[in-house]
Amino acid sequence: MIRYLFPLTIFIGLTVLFIYGLQNDPRYVPSPLINKIAPKFTLPNLHNPESSISVDDIKGTVSLINVWASWCVACRLEHPILNEAVKKYHLSLYGLNYKDKRTNALIWLENLGNPYIESAYDEYGNVGIDYGVYGVPETFLLDKKGVIRYKHIGPIDKRQFDDIIMPLIKELEQEN
Repeated sequence: MIRYLFPLTIFIGLTVLFIYGLQNDPRYVPSPLINKIAPKFTLPNLHNPESSISVDDIKGTVSLINVWASWCVACRLEHPILNEAVKKYHLSLYGLNYKDKRTNALIWLENLGNPYIESAYDEYGNVGIDYGVYGVPETFLLDKKGVIRYKHIGPIDKRQFDDIIMPLIKELEQEN
């Protein structure tokens, strides 16, 4: 009897863990960077490789950093939302072109529109690693002091932008 009880207990325990896991959002991955100063970087500008962009250039305004690539299918889905949001809300949106070929990225922006104030060119993905990027697209919301306040993994849709990101931006813009 006892020899049957142990496997039954293990089975019940695994079943409970499995059911609990199914109730969680698979896109939610907690970031250890939330409420911490954004990692420092200095990268070449995508459009002008002779100039550089650093996280310090972004400080002073509430900003979004969107990690994207021309080879990313989900980025193509998200891109019209970003173009529309920048026009509608006059956002400070910066791009971080991730593990891409410069020429492909430039053609992609030319064909689909460029919502970014500037795009940094992270050819080897080192800055992406510092930011804990799991894949593209990912978007980080920074406050005026350069502290990461929110991270969105995956493509942003219109509802998420209007219902989650914009209220956070408005709240952060009210802070000193």
